[in-house]
Amino acid sequence: MDTNDAIVLDGFLEEGTVPGDLHGSTARFRLTVSPTDERTDEMVLPCSVTDPALALAVIHDLVPGDKIRVTGHLRLPRTPDEPMWLAVTTLAVLETAPLLTNPASDATAVLERFGPYLCYFDADTTGVEIFTETGEPVGTAPDPDGIRELLEAFEQRQAAGGE
Repeated sequence: MDTNDAIVLDGFLEEGTVPGDLHGSTARFRLTVSPTDERTDEMVLPCSVTDPALALAVIHDLVPGDKIRVTGHLRLPRTPDEPMWLAVTTLAVLETAPLLTNPASDATAVLERFGPYLCYFDADTTGVEIFTETGEPVGTAPDPDGIRELLEAFEQRQAAGGE
């Protein structure tokens, strides 16, 4: 395969990686690519790693929320029942997922990434705290259904000069 055919994509891991075989010499994961931070432009791309050393690192070192850059070759389906996937040849962690300061006290909490935003869900409350990647508070949505409205209002304030 010609190295000129390789593509480079930046994206986030929304879920954990899995071994591709019983020995852990291959790995699989799904990369969420959002080039414009618009949910409608988002793409989830299945990825596969066949290099044993890279697969070991993918399985043991990557966690949901990590922002990564992958280089590889896109495999297009030849029949309608085959999936499209990226054969990953190199991988770099651009940003690690934020860690909770005290996981023991936050046992009911989940931190999820929505493009450039982080949402803090706590099972003990209905509100969802939202922050930018840099840690700037966006606000608290009254419930998960209110996240989109809160993010749209925040982005409009930012576009209007941060009022």
